[in-house]
Amino acid sequence: MQKDERKLLPNTIQRQINELSQQIASLREEKNRLNEEARKWAEKREATNEEVKNLRTEAASLKEKRDELNKRVKELKETREQAKTERKTKHEQILKLKEKMKSLSEKKPPRSMHDLQREIQSLEWQIQTTSLSVKDEQPIIKRVEALEAQLIIHKQIEELRDAIIALRTEEEASATKSKFSHEKLSELAQQSQNLHEKMIETMNKVRTSRAEADSIHQKYLEVRQQATIVNQKSIELTNQITTLRQKLRQIEEEKQSKNQLELFEELKKKAKDKMKRGEKLSWQEFQVLAQEGINDKEA
Repeated sequence: MQKDERKLLPNTIQRQINELSQQIASLREEKNRLNEEARKWAEKREATNEEVKNLRTEAASLKEKRDELNKRVKELKETREQAKTERKTKHEQILKLKEKMKSLSEKKPPRSMHDLQREIQSLEWQIQTTSLSVKDEQPIIKRVEALEAQLIIHKQIEELRDAIIALRTEEEASATKSKFSHEKLSELAQQSQNLHEKMIETMNKVRTSRAEADSIHQKYLEVRQQATIVNQKSIELTNQITTLRQKLRQIEEEKQSKNQLELFEELKKKAKDKMKRGEKLSWQEFQVLAQEGINDKEA
């Protein structure tokens, strides 16, 4: 024990112990308060992390829906382009057929198809029912052939007209298909854009919430650090109390030792005086002298 420590009075040490105990009690309250605050920050952090998780799930779902719509839009674009190509092809075919029909129209007989057919039928009936010589029959046959040549032109023009009508129907169908595909893909493209914007908005929320979670976690760490510092200080004060109590015990032990020594010396002196006077010693006095190795002669 140092010299200055020996001068510390027990009541002074006890006062220090009491003061330190009060400080420890305050520190414990502060630590409990900080632990409670840290718990609340932890709960808020977990809630924010859960929000981030839910937002990420929502963003992933939006992305999946958007990608599916984009895939459908791509298919519709391909369908539209195919329909446009088909329409163009049909239109080109119509123009070619019109050109042919125009060329044939220039060769079109003045008589109608019906008149030509009726005359051909009449001439064929005449050949079949009338007994004609080869010489008489030959002009009729040539007439039939001439009429059939004119009829073929009519038939070719009619076939071209039917083909043009069929191609126009197909062209209109392709146009309708192209228009429908365009309208549908425009609708789906708008939906995809809306989903994309919502996904971006959700991802921004994710970043904001994640930053908030990081900030909350930092607050949690700061409070936990404060609680650790307070706890460490409480431990240090507790150690100081332990040291002071040890000092207090040491002082008490020294005091008791001193008192015992003084009592021992007093008892020894009394025993010696009795021996000098030839008085009978008590057992305790005899033990004291025996312990010191003093005999009657020395006394």
